[in-house]
Amino acid sequence: MEDAAFPHLGESSQPLPWACPPRCSCPRADMVDCDGRDLRVFPNNITRAAQHLSLQNNQLQELPYNELSRLSDLRTLNLHNNLISSEGLPDEAFESLTQLQHIYVAHNKLSVAPQFLPRSLRVADLAANQVTEIFPLTFGEKPALRSVYLHNNQLSNAGLPADAFHGSEAVTTLSLSNNQLSYLPPSLPPSLERLHLQNNLIAKVPRGALSRQTHLRELYLQHNQLTDSGLDATTFSKLHRLEYLDLSHNQLAAVPAGLPRTLAVLHLGRNRIRQVEADRLRGARGLRYLLLQHNSLGAAGLPAGVLRPLRGLHTLHVYGNGLERVPLALPRRLRSLVLPHNRVAVLGARDLTSTPGLAELNLAYNRLASARVHRRAFRALRALRSLDLTGNQLTRLPSGLPIGLHTLRLQRNQLRALEPEPLAGLDQLRELSLAHNRLRVGDIGPGTWHELQALQVLDLSHNELSFVPPDLPAALEELHLQSNRISHVGPEAFLSTPGLRALFLRANRLHMTSIAPEAFLGLLHLHVVDTTGNPEQVLVQLPPTAPRRPRAWGP
Repeated sequence: MEDAAFPHLGESSQPLPWACPPRCSCPRADMVDCDGRDLRVFPNNITRAAQHLSLQNNQLQELPYNELSRLSDLRTLNLHNNLISSEGLPDEAFESLTQLQHIYVAHNKLSVAPQFLPRSLRVADLAANQVTEIFPLTFGEKPALRSVYLHNNQLSNAGLPADAFHGSEAVTTLSLSNNQLSYLPPSLPPSLERLHLQNNLIAKVPRGALSRQTHLRELYLQHNQLTDSGLDATTFSKLHRLEYLDLSHNQLAAVPAGLPRTLAVLHLGRNRIRQVEADRLRGARGLRYLLLQHNSLGAAGLPAGVLRPLRGLHTLHVYGNGLERVPLALPRRLRSLVLPHNRVAVLGARDLTSTPGLAELNLAYNRLASARVHRRAFRALRALRSLDLTGNQLTRLPSGLPIGLHTLRLQRNQLRALEPEPLAGLDQLRELSLAHNRLRVGDIGPGTWHELQALQVLDLSHNELSFVPPDLPAALEELHLQSNRISHVGPEAFLSTPGLRALFLRANRLHMTSIAPEAFLGLLHLHVVDTTGNPEQVLVQLPPTAPRRPRAWGP
């Protein structure tokens, strides 16, 4: 674990006026850097004045007591990524290191933690070992200790003594993720601000286990085995500064009770929640991000108005559920609504009127058909910038699209025709994806692109186009035409797009001379022309003034 207190130990080409171990560098009298020197034994001749010693990325198996104990001025000891076992790390050696502040022993082979670490310690990193047990004075009685990293070990609750942090009242960060804990450890430091417990076997948070952690701001409990019975109404109620709570990837069937008012981010994805009850969220009025993806929310999973008390809610993620309608009466300040992979089949005239400030709406991979999308469904969304309707059953462009749109995604529908009316007024649209539809050039009405003055990216790939559509927008920079039926590119194909930078024509029906030599004249910014996957290698001629980076690829 990197720490800002660890100095940079650089190489020096100048002769040193002080002793330095062979194969190491000593840029200052108090720094010894033996990082990555393939050392198998502890280097001798380390000056007693050393305050910062780096031995990381070697193959050390043990630290000799007599060598380590004489370095009484050490502030930083970095042993990261070696082969040191618990037997090779003598407890007695630390007794004389009374100034030690930072110790890094991550990625070694420790089976138990050192029984004693110096009282002066500020940061201890023992992550990624095989530690099964720590002791009362490993981290206890350390008044200056701030950060402890024990993730990726084999700690069970039996290996954590009740007084593990007694006398260490300044610890703000504790990482116990990726261990074998079955319940939240008691007697955690009351000073904690960040607590990582993800990827354990935790099925229960004992009553009162978090009652003293009133400074906690971030709590990570994802990827555990928590059920509703493993939490109660008091579990989080005393956490008056909690801002971030991750309970995703558990087995919860309901939103936990007693959530604090300060909570800003709540992750509940990949649980078994069937319905969100209004009283469970009433206390969390400061919530800004609510993530409910991949639960079991059905038609009645989000009753109308259940989220309305969350007046500051910015983002709602409910993708991968079974919702049949857009939830009604959502908070007015909602900016991002993410609903892909549900069963939404209807979009009524008033379904979205409660969220006039919405900037992002994602309804991809639902069951929307054109006949069931009301012509005024989007009219209230004047702030909308991104609309994703990918993977539905639309046969025509929706009407009444907000004129402020920047991104419109309609790929993987059943579009057979494009008319200019639905795109009228979209003069701020920058990206339009129409890939994987059934479009033919003859079904693209005249003037369809006329008002798309800001369009930079147009994706028409995987359609049934037989040639490049005419009169494309002048601002276009990236044009995707791959996997169509294009067999010829005429000399005037790109006259309307002088700023084109990238053109994708792969997997069409082009032959060696299918592209007219004059087709790219005037395209001074063109630097990508992809013609791979055609029946023959295609001859591409760029204008002499074009950059020399462009390449044309063969089949």
